[in-house]
Amino acid sequence: MDDDSPTRRWRLRTELPLGIASMLFLAAYAAHVLAHGMPEWGRRICLAVIAATWAMFIGDYLVRWRLSGRGLGFVRSHGLDTLVVVLPLLRPLWIVRLYDAVLDRRGEPRLPLYTRVMFYAGIAVLLLGFAGALAVYQAEYTAPGATIRTFGDSVWWACSTLATVGYGDVTPVTVRGRVVAVVMMACGLALLGAVTGSFSSWLLQVFAREGDREKPPES
Repeated sequence: MDDDSPTRRWRLRTELPLGIASMLFLAAYAAHVLAHGMPEWGRRICLAVIAATWAMFIGDYLVRWRLSGRGLGFVRSHGLDTLVVVLPLLRPLWIVRLYDAVLDRRGEPRLPLYTRVMFYAGIAVLLLGFAGALAVYQAEYTAPGATIRTFGDSVWWACSTLATVGYGDVTPVTVRGRVVAVVMMACGLALLGAVTGSFSSWLLQVFAREGDREKPPES
């Protein structure tokens, strides 16, 4: 039986708008951080877009919390949604859910599970890396004694952090930058584990099928 609950209906109506809001948030945040010569009116527009998208996510979270009727149980079982509302750095990850939202509307078959996990993880790494690089650059480039002075330095740092390599040639020195670093380290480990686990499971499945084919028929 298809799930026709109010929560599902609300989710189907809002996932696409929230995915678009995530893209607007990322674009406005990037312009706010990187466009140093932006006029004041442009900066105010960027801040208004950031605030409006944040309000959309908070409103969606509160509505789904109320529709669930589960009280604090909803918060515990929707950890990522809670973090997306609290931590702006994770908000662009909502773009990943656009894939499911589009397929739900079209009723098309989804990719195999292993492919989906690796696809989602790859997109999440790109989005998280870009957002993290923006956040660290904003916190670091004017800080005394900072080694991250350009956005290129920040991108290099984000790549080495998400890859769990951590060369140490450029590191954040501000409290805000180090908080972002901790979040990115945790996300990098989780995404790396998801991709590695899915790839290993896929290989085991392939080898198992090949072993079944090579098995001689019983007489």
